[in-house]
Amino acid sequence: MTQFKAVNWNTPENDYTAMFWEQNIRQFWVDTEYIPSKDIDSWKGLSPEIQEAYKKALGGLTLLDTLQSHTGMPKILDHIDSLQNKAVLSFMCMMEAIHAKSYSTIFTTVTTTQEINELFDWVHSNKHLQFKAATIDQYYRSLDKKQVNTEDLYMALGASVLLESFLFYSGFFMPLWLCGQGEMVASADIIKKIVADESIHGVFVGLLAQDIYKTLPNPEKVKDRLINLLHELYENELKYTEEVYTDIGLTAEVKEYVRYNANKALMNLGFEEIFEVKEVNPIVLNGLNLETTQHDFFSKKSTNYEKSMEVTHLRDEDFVLDLEDDFLSI
Repeated sequence: MTQFKAVNWNTPENDYTAMFWEQNIRQFWVDTEYIPSKDIDSWKGLSPEIQEAYKKALGGLTLLDTLQSHTGMPKILDHIDSLQNKAVLSFMCMMEAIHAKSYSTIFTTVTTTQEINELFDWVHSNKHLQFKAATIDQYYRSLDKKQVNTEDLYMALGASVLLESFLFYSGFFMPLWLCGQGEMVASADIIKKIVADESIHGVFVGLLAQDIYKTLPNPEKVKDRLINLLHELYENELKYTEEVYTDIGLTAEVKEYVRYNANKALMNLGFEEIFEVKEVNPIVLNGLNLETTQHDFFSKKSTNYEKSMEVTHLRDEDFVLDLEDDFLSI
């Protein structure tokens, strides 16, 4: 008979999992805390080309977060032995679903139902987006069995880090770039919360991958396999960037940002940087460091644009003194 175990948080299993659990809790948020409708006037002032790039950038992000919440995290946590690590991954899985929903919250605010449906048709048919999803998904699907070898588990973890720390960022560029110029600021506050989450997700899963890497019988061979995967995704990412950003003249800057974050992904996996990065747009980098969020795993919970969850409306009677009750209380 199978013996089931209960997670015991009183005995730390390593020196980092509890810290990541606490940080995830501190960063917890939901999209309904924010008010992207404040951006309606800003949206109307954007050119049609910028609006189109913005929608496509967020549409692509929605696909990747959907993949992470529906397939990536569930498949990975099923093969992680540590119950505490499973708990952290489960929390992250929930946040990926919140991320995917949050983009729709922004879409609903600024565009029509017909335009949203057309956007998701584009997402479902775009060959570069679908290539990204299919390439990552195959490593997740290799875990779709009861027992997996350490190489398959490592490659799935590595693919997850590449998605979290690298592939998201061509999409993040657009809202951060606009925010740095004072446009779509309320919606960008949601994006910056997502960036803060993805940052700690990439670091945590990277640490899990590093632990597995130490146990591999042929680590250099597996490293080469991962680097080849990175290059394959990078070449596709350049084409995707050209498709989304060429019409607004930002292709070169986004590609620089893509290389910058590819190096970040490698660092999360414990490897050296391989891409030469000249200069990343300072507006975008600064967009990661405003008071609402910081681009590391010590980010603070946002205080901007939050809705009050309980509202008690004042009535005229609240301003009228009940003289009889006051008299009787004397």
